[in-house]
Amino acid sequence: MKVRSMKLREAHKAPSNGRPSFCSVLWDQQARHLVTASSSDPTISIHDPLLPSAAPKLLRHHRDGVTALALSPNSTCLASGSVDHSVKLYKFPGGEFETNITRFTLPIRVLAFNKSGTMLAAAGDDEGIKLINTVDGSIARVLKAHKGPISGLGFDPNSEYLASIDSTGTLIYWELQSGSTIHTLKGIAPDLGLDPSVMNVIGWSPDGDTLAVPGLRNDVVMFDRDTAEKLFSLRGDHTQPICFLAWSPNGKYMATAGLDNQVLIWDVDKKQDIDRQKFDERICCLAWKPTGNALVVIDVMGKYGVWESVVPSSMKSPTEDIPNLHLKNSNGLLFFEEEDQELSVSGSLSDLGKDSLGESEPPSRKRIRKHSTFESDLEEDGFEEMSLPLKVKSHKKTHHMHKVSKEDASEGQKSKVTSSRFQMQEAFQPGATPMQPGKRRFLCYNMLGSITTMEHDGYSHIEIDFHDTSRGPRIPSMNDHFGFTMASLNEKGSVFANPCKGEKNMSTLMYRPFSSWANNSEWSMRFEGEEVKAVALGTSWVAAVTNLNFLRIFTEGGLQKHILSLDGPVVTASGFEDEVAVVTHAAECLPTNEQVLEFKVFNVCDGTQPLKGRLPLTPGSHLIWFGFSDEGQLSSYDSKGVLRVFTSQFGGSWLPLFSASKEKKSENYWVVGLNASKLFCIVSKNPELFPQVMPKPVLTLLNLSLPLASSDLGAEALENEFILNSMHLSQIQKQIEDMSSSCLDTTLLEDEAFNVEAAQDKCILRLIASCCNGDKLERATELVKLLLLEKSVRGAIKLVTVLKLPNLAERFNSILEERLLNESKGTMHSIFPSSTRHASAKDVAFPKISSSSERSNPLEPDCQSSPPKLSAPLFTKKAKLQGAKVEEGKAEANQTAKLDDIGKGKKIEEVKTVAKVNPIITGELKKVGELEQIQHTRPFNPFAQSSINQEKKASEVDQVQANRPSNPFFKSSVK
Repeated sequence: MKVRSMKLREAHKAPSNGRPSFCSVLWDQQARHLVTASSSDPTISIHDPLLPSAAPKLLRHHRDGVTALALSPNSTCLASGSVDHSVKLYKFPGGEFETNITRFTLPIRVLAFNKSGTMLAAAGDDEGIKLINTVDGSIARVLKAHKGPISGLGFDPNSEYLASIDSTGTLIYWELQSGSTIHTLKGIAPDLGLDPSVMNVIGWSPDGDTLAVPGLRNDVVMFDRDTAEKLFSLRGDHTQPICFLAWSPNGKYMATAGLDNQVLIWDVDKKQDIDRQKFDERICCLAWKPTGNALVVIDVMGKYGVWESVVPSSMKSPTEDIPNLHLKNSNGLLFFEEEDQELSVSGSLSDLGKDSLGESEPPSRKRIRKHSTFESDLEEDGFEEMSLPLKVKSHKKTHHMHKVSKEDASEGQKSKVTSSRFQMQEAFQPGATPMQPGKRRFLCYNMLGSITTMEHDGYSHIEIDFHDTSRGPRIPSMNDHFGFTMASLNEKGSVFANPCKGEKNMSTLMYRPFSSWANNSEWSMRFEGEEVKAVALGTSWVAAVTNLNFLRIFTEGGLQKHILSLDGPVVTASGFEDEVAVVTHAAECLPTNEQVLEFKVFNVCDGTQPLKGRLPLTPGSHLIWFGFSDEGQLSSYDSKGVLRVFTSQFGGSWLPLFSASKEKKSENYWVVGLNASKLFCIVSKNPELFPQVMPKPVLTLLNLSLPLASSDLGAEALENEFILNSMHLSQIQKQIEDMSSSCLDTTLLEDEAFNVEAAQDKCILRLIASCCNGDKLERATELVKLLLLEKSVRGAIKLVTVLKLPNLAERFNSILEERLLNESKGTMHSIFPSSTRHASAKDVAFPKISSSSERSNPLEPDCQSSPPKLSAPLFTKKAKLQGAKVEEGKAEANQTAKLDDIGKGKKIEEVKTVAKVNPIITGELKKVGELEQIQHTRPFNPFAQSSINQEKKASEVDQVQANRPSNPFFKSSVK
């Protein structure tokens, strides 16, 4: 065969010492640019192949020679590694510097992107492989098993394995999901010693079936993708070991460069070389043109050239019939396609499955093309088979046995698309935002303040700010050399954690108190082979949840107090006072792509677990925020925009209190926290999913609103207020009960409950008015039974009387009379206020009227809402504080004194409230002086027969209650 020669053009100056350098060259996706680099030159050159004489664009960001280049599959991101230990990212083809995405302790030798471009693998002389998430810049995993400098990396096109080779000739297959080694083949490639200009390389075939590795006999050895079994070799006229190889775009041809300064072109199916070229210097890197029949080469002196018409025109073009792997996904492993990158917006965006060591089931190691359905995947993989060591069967296969028909391939691809969409959610830290190259981001943002970080050259700068700047002196910033990616903040201090990193694959937890009487109160913990996934803070404890499903609890001083095993992989965690809440996966995703999550609440001080259960999510969504409200209620927010709050009602249930779908469609809401009535969030416009640190984000307060159906009365706002008030009152009553059982003062809570009761009655009165106007009288009857205060019931009677609804007024009178009679007979606890100051906690709750009293009235429907008790201690406490001493037998007469003690202003406000319900009521009050007179008389009783003078006599109160009026609509004159 005739040996041809070609001229090369200088891209980088040769080293002054004359020693060879390792140079790199690659094409972009459309073959519009060539990128070159040299280990003796810190400059990266971007060339125009159509104008080879034009000056290239130069990128000068490294401080030492560039040893590795990699371009993302869509040619938008360029990565470079250097002798200066750094890995940098640039925009392409513009060349704008983006970030220093990671650093090593020794020079970098090789870089590789995965098929979707979401993950970058980097390795070099320090024997560890870093898997870097290009979306947020986090280190997804560090792989360690090599005993020498790593010189070759390659993701298989199906994103199931990573192959690596070192300078000693050891080849390792890595399983990406678990990070474990599948096969280790020692001594299969030449031992290249310490010469950095010569490197062992590897290459996956475009269809992902075969891995090509330089052999020991100046040949190329092909290994099976799944079994790592040797298939065949390409052996020809190379007289020295092969130092570089590259597959053609369609996988039919291969180009190899050897230490003998030759480049050979191979027909892989025929296992023979079809062309060659001899060069003056050793070719150290080459790349096939993606869109034509050409090959670019570069030698150890920094000269490059393009070999045109590499494959004879009589043969199949190297770009014809390129395998289409676009639909092949990661089989539920590390990565996802670009269109699925919205799966996670808090915490890490990589699709790492469970991201643990041995937590998840290994994927099938059989061929993808052999599976036709997702079910057959599960059947063949069975759990028993997965628990056994991998057995490599010795069965010889020829290369053509690896080819499959397009129909079978497409069938297998559909299967993998089905299985890969059901991804278990990754762990995240509430209030943290993803990493953005060159920008400051949030490690924590909550109702108290924020923690931000920004990466500089080799370290990060962390700042802590409080929303209330008057709380005390500013917390000093700190330099972070650990690379913290998550944090939590409370009034006493802050806690930080980072993923596994370094040679020992260690994760670090650090607590930093804001003040302490002792020096050196800051402390840290390190976990070797264990990675912190979420952190939380409480009153006197620090918690960390790890990938080994451990909940680790420490004291503020750093004492390791508890280690608990969780039931599944962690999703997130949050703390409030004495309680830490943890969310974990309860099972694999459902076929409808629904996450199956559960939550547990642990009381750190008592050593108890007060709450546990399933965490509800909107179908097709995932959890993006989890925490406690200001009142301590457990809350969650999913990616569909639904906020849920846990309540003790109905044995413990989650109530949907907000839905973003009812707000503006063009806005996204990044949740910060909530209280009893408001949601605190940061609003961002689509497509932004999280806030930027600069400019400083503004908290937006949104009203909590349940996803109510459209009411036939159009009173959804009132119904929403009614439900929220009920929930708030129930929560306060539970707190009163808990504090009473602990013999604590409940005065403040009782005051709050009284105010909520008054607000609830006002809401119910407005609902009754709406029902009357809409002719929904039965609903109005149900509502009047829910009124909490006696004067509110009387206000409702006056309302319907003015609206000229006599039948409804009579029903309301009957309900009120039943309450008064039941009180007088002692058949239930006090319905209306009593003089007892110290009541039990049950008096504050919502006990129901005896059902027998309702059945005694034939006018009432069979199924009616039972009225709640009125809060005796809440209604009487103000009179008690004034020093009033009353007796049990004069309870009704003392009603007037209690109202007097409440004050004129409050009584006027309550009367005006009733008047506001319907303007007609206002006409009944003829002058302001009458309002003053009402303050000093008994509350209006529409069925009382006695005169005002008789009402002033306390001794006749019982007689007034006992006598049924002849006309229930009789209105007493007010003078």
